[in-house]
Amino acid sequence: MNLYKYVSDAVNTKLGQSVNLEVPRNRDFGDFSTNAAMVMARSAGKNPRELAADIASKISELPFVAETSIAGPGFINIKIKNDFLWNSAAAGADIEQTPAMTIDMDYGSYNVAKSLHIGHLRTSIVGDTLNRIAKFLGHKTISYNHIGDWGRPMGLVIAYIESLHPDWPFFAPNFDADKINPGDYTITATELDTYYPAASARGKEDEAFLNRAREITADLQNGHPGYTALYNLFLKVSLDMMDGIIKKLNMMPFDKTLGERNASMHLGRVEEMLRARNLLQTSDGAEIVTVRRDTDSEPMPPFMFYNSRGADTYEATDLAAIWFRKDSDNPDKIWYLTDARQQLHFKQVFRVAEMLELFPVENLEHLYFGTINGPGGQPFKTRDGNAAGLLDIIEMVGEAVRRRCAEAGKKLDDDTIESIALAALKFTDLMHDVKSDYIFDPAAVTSFEGRTGPYILYTAVRLNSVLRRAGNECTTAPAMPANLAADERNLIIELLDFERTVRSAFDNRATDQLANYAYDLCQLINTFYHNCPILRDDVDPQTRCARLYIARAAQTTLSTVISLMGLRIPNEM
Repeated sequence: MNLYKYVSDAVNTKLGQSVNLEVPRNRDFGDFSTNAAMVMARSAGKNPRELAADIASKISELPFVAETSIAGPGFINIKIKNDFLWNSAAAGADIEQTPAMTIDMDYGSYNVAKSLHIGHLRTSIVGDTLNRIAKFLGHKTISYNHIGDWGRPMGLVIAYIESLHPDWPFFAPNFDADKINPGDYTITATELDTYYPAASARGKEDEAFLNRAREITADLQNGHPGYTALYNLFLKVSLDMMDGIIKKLNMMPFDKTLGERNASMHLGRVEEMLRARNLLQTSDGAEIVTVRRDTDSEPMPPFMFYNSRGADTYEATDLAAIWFRKDSDNPDKIWYLTDARQQLHFKQVFRVAEMLELFPVENLEHLYFGTINGPGGQPFKTRDGNAAGLLDIIEMVGEAVRRRCAEAGKKLDDDTIESIALAALKFTDLMHDVKSDYIFDPAAVTSFEGRTGPYILYTAVRLNSVLRRAGNECTTAPAMPANLAADERNLIIELLDFERTVRSAFDNRATDQLANYAYDLCQLINTFYHNCPILRDDVDPQTRCARLYIARAAQTTLSTVISLMGLRIPNEM
């Protein structure tokens, strides 16, 4: 049940107008509050407190309201009846169905032949959680890993392989795919990991090598059979590496791994549409679309469809990808998750899509995020000054968990260590506003106390332990106890706020709302656990049964939240 919506709708109906309902941090005076009297006083020509008394009197007539009170200049506090809360919790947590949308979600954006680095962390974690939330609410999602697989980096890697293995048949003028066994030409993941950095560094110093890479890029895009065969060889290695990361992060598999190469196949159709509308212009040998508007107050460069060498551009393939997704999925919305540096790029792409009437621009969303910084506030890098690899980050957090366990004298198996490290890594990312930067400190995020992933898991493990010991005792909803303790009551209200939180996280594309709800819920669970004994011998059967029922409801909700964040609950901690 969405308690907030239920109460809000009832209050609005009772008053005959829409008023804002707030959830106070301190529930001592009320479960909900409203400043409606202060807002309406001027138009009503009344003193706010006098009007508040009239409004409070009407709200008190609602059958689920226990009492109302007035505070300060006219705030109205509303307290809900205990039996209504209990019965609402006992009714279960079925999510109200809303009209389902089809949403294409573009996140991951991994690059072929390149190691995943810390810049891929947020797009992966946030994208996966938003995908889970959308599915939970009944929407159809199609997740895309729009891989970088078609630009100059491919030419650089192939040129570098040519410099290492000039005798390989892929570079022969008369290459014949039928005459080779691809298994004879192996490239390991470790080797491939070194190729692009080495090729990139060489390209900056060796003009002849860079020109060769450019030639290869153009030939590859034009279907050169040898380069295509070699590309397919290291593509498989790269995709396997990506799959390894996806599994380590406990992400759902992508529905489609299609990138620039696939999009380029549809450039001809998009080019026809641009030319039919006379949108393409020639500028210094390139073909561009002017997207600047008179209302723009910031620079808005033209959209480049072909560069001066006639090669496909990043902008063009992203536009073609929209055409492909419209044609194949016909989604209601397309979401893109990248870092903030691509804001201008997507503004340009979305404008051209709008000019082509390809997709409603209001249904194209760029959800950008801030950077992950080190303890000094600068972008997180390794000691040698490079962007930290994603595997390095995962291992770093795992080692921090192992140190903590050793210091505490805990002996945990590797699977448990990995689950704790995963929670530490993912929760600390999810709990921050997506658009904000944050400080990443492996020692801090692996603490078992405070607003951390391990604390969330510890609470779940503790709840599971209590319920295992209770077995099948009191599995059906018991009658409400004569009195609900404050800690029991507060926990029930928080459980009834789950649906509102999930919907708000979806509507605002705000994973931090879900993560911080998990933390608030865990605090209330632990307070309940400490102050409301369950299995102790001196607890009477009725109270024991009621508390077990609350504990089971809390376990169900917390497990769901943990699953939506893509975390795993270990058996012990």
